[in-house]
Amino acid sequence: MPHHSAVRSVDRMLTLTGITKSYGGRRVLDDVSFEVRPGRLTGFVGGNGAGKTTTMRIVLGVLAKDDGVVALDGAAITASDRRRFGYMPEERGLYPKMKVLEHIVYLARLHGFSKPDATARATSLLERLGLGERLSDNVETLSLGNQQRAQIAAALVHDPEVLILDEPFSGLDPLAVDVVAGVLQERASAGVAVLFSSHQLDVVERLCDDLVIIAGGTIRAAGAREALRAEHSNRRFELVSSGDAGWLRDEPGIDVVDFDGGYAVFDADTDETAQRVLRRAVEQGDVASFAPQHPTLAQIFKEVIQ
Repeated sequence: MPHHSAVRSVDRMLTLTGITKSYGGRRVLDDVSFEVRPGRLTGFVGGNGAGKTTTMRIVLGVLAKDDGVVALDGAAITASDRRRFGYMPEERGLYPKMKVLEHIVYLARLHGFSKPDATARATSLLERLGLGERLSDNVETLSLGNQQRAQIAAALVHDPEVLILDEPFSGLDPLAVDVVAGVLQERASAGVAVLFSSHQLDVVERLCDDLVIIAGGTIRAAGAREALRAEHSNRRFELVSSGDAGWLRDEPGIDVVDFDGGYAVFDADTDETAQRVLRRAVEQGDVASFAPQHPTLAQIFKEVIQ
């Protein structure tokens, strides 16, 4: 899609409150509550069977919930709201015998776009996703990674106000991940609320603004990525100096985690302890850097699902 007719700003907030779902007496979602804010990429992570896909299907109305509310801008969601959603299911659903461009045009037409408008949108989006050379190929002849990109085009072609993508990065090489990530970031910056699940924690960590962690059908953590990292940081610091930092071992309130000459990673029992260590390091000689170490998403994930 050319930039001058860029996605219009929409700013719709999706909120889940107290969603529960049971299958034959087994509760698969228990009081699931979180929000997907407009203009932000929300990463949805959890192990297999944690409840991600079930939650997404309930938001989309594909699956009935037992209890709770899915709301858009504070009002319970309706079927007409959902027509403004874009969805990419984990099990891919394109017609194998259709040509790539023809397929995406067909989907845009279903959403009411005229043939010329649908063709322009589909062509531009497929080119943006790196499928410009594949427009007249049948879907079934595409590699799995390219089928994935076509599936993303299918979710995006009608300019949705809310995007829900189940494992959009699985099976993509790193370059393709960057292309798809760029397209999703463009949508978010135009005010679209984007929820995507992924088991690739490094990709989620790089991309998401907000994060929702689910395990065993319950939400274990939800919020802005940086706030969650700060909350789980446990006062761990990294010190790099030109001298030997061996004296750290004798400092009260300090637990040395990693050590190599002038390099040390340590946990401090209080912020005051950390400041005292910094003062002593400066007295000892040349401090190249002293900084808090934030945990990776993988570390936070392990911590909250235990």
